[in-house]
Amino acid sequence: QVQLVESGGGAVQAGGSLRLSCEASKYRYYIAWFRQAPGKEREGVASSSIDSNTNNADTVKGGFTISRDNANELYLQMNSLKPEDTAMYYCAAESRANRYLPPQSRLQALSYTNWCQGTQVTVSS
Repeated sequence: QVQLVESGGGAVQAGGSLRLSCEASKYRYYIAWFRQAPGKEREGVASSSIDSNTNNADTVKGGFTISRDNANELYLQMNSLKPEDTAMYYCAAESRANRYLPPQSRLQALSYTNWCQGTQVTVSS
């Protein structure tokens, strides 16, 4: 079991920026960001391996940047935010320390079994 503690959400106007942070209690090869808007399915935003091999959803390319400082700390820099980015944001970690995830699985919620409590991001127009 991995404990994930997330911080950094809030409310901004369109065009603004926010930075989310996530700290994991144990090492995991892949950690990822997801988001879920009301009435919508949870969607993968970006993932990072321990060696900073990243995968980003097409919907956030150019605006969001995932980074990983060490084995246990993950960040999401969100720039040029839009109202459609409004959602609850979650960080997630896989079940085993060194389990390989093929690229097509790295932004799928089913690939991860450890989830943080979520932080709200609200972007107003």
